Amino acid sequence: MFTGKKALLLDMNSTFMFGEDRFGDAEDFSVHYFTIGGTLLRNEINRIVRVVYEYLDVRYPDERYRHNFPSLENAILEVVDGNLEGNEIEKIIETFTFHELGHIPADYAAALHSLKKRFTLAAVIDIWSPKIAWLKTFERAGIASVFSVLSFSSDHGMVKPSPRPFEFVLRELGVSNNEAMVIGDSPRRDLGGAKSAGIDCILVGGAQHNDALTSFGSLIELCNTI
Repeated sequence: MFTGKKALLLDMNSTFMFGEDRFGDAEDFSVHYFTIGGTLLRNEINRIVRVVYEYLDVRYPDERYRHNFPSLENAILEVVDGNLEGNEIEKIIETFTFHELGHIPADYAAALHSLKKRFTLAAVIDIWSPKIAWLKTFERAGIASVFSVLSFSSDHGMVKPSPRPFEFVLRELGVSNNEAMVIGDSPRRDLGGAKSAGIDCILVGGAQHNDALTSFGSLIELCNTI
């Protein structure tokens, strides 16, 4: 199935990053917020983060926002009543980022390096926060050098399953859609975007769909079959 494939376009969350999107009802966002010098009351910062998350979450699957998804800063400004003092917006963004960011297990980092030996790697990533924390995480995990191109939705406002982030990566890599393969865990976002861009897709993480070439339990399992 990899015959003629030069590039792998990888999803991130639940593909090689895990423990992300900690926005459940039990989360106390004030814990991190106060460690970075936030001055809002506990109940207020918790309310703001939850309302901002809900604002973005309801728009994420909406086709009307597929190519103009709101930035985190604009979402904060849209839902917060009144003016925030000083650099509170930055602290809210940092707190939101802390809870959105996951971790990269060492065996998944090793799998990426193994794939890099055979393919050009790129990543098509949907995140709501600015990318800086993810770039630092890639550096700490030792995988920053494995990707030739990175597409972050928070840079350009285009979210999967739009084909445009995939098409952007193909142009940057200089490969055709027939020479690429998308690997991700979401039938709607990863497979849907790949199909719209005319790229084959393999699902990982237990997800299955008839339109996928095949499915694997994890990226590591896929890597071990190549």
